[in-house]
Amino acid sequence: MILYNVTVNVEDSIHDNWIKWMKETHIPDVMNTGMFEEHKVLKLLSQLPEEEGTTYAIQYFCKSLEDLEHYQQNFAPKLQEDHLKRYGNKVIAFRTILEIV
Repeated sequence: MILYNVTVNVEDSIHDNWIKWMKETHIPDVMNTGMFEEHKVLKLLSQLPEEEGTTYAIQYFCKSLEDLEHYQQNFAPKLQEDHLKRYGNKVIAFRTILEIV
């Protein structure tokens, strides 16, 4: 199984709107691609006091690298563009791919 992890830091000024949109719109859109079997939303608790915003790990689980590659080629560009248009630089994200062993 493959874990596609999106780590996101969200500015406080948009936090409530962002988390609502993620849960009601973005994550369902990602799951509706059929490429993932489940997802989890985790909030980072170990942030340093000087760090701004709130950091989350959005985790998506898929059966194979092929499924993930299909998602990245056919669905991710539009979904990421929608996110960028909505929140711009108020959200910073990076993505990692892990294999569950």
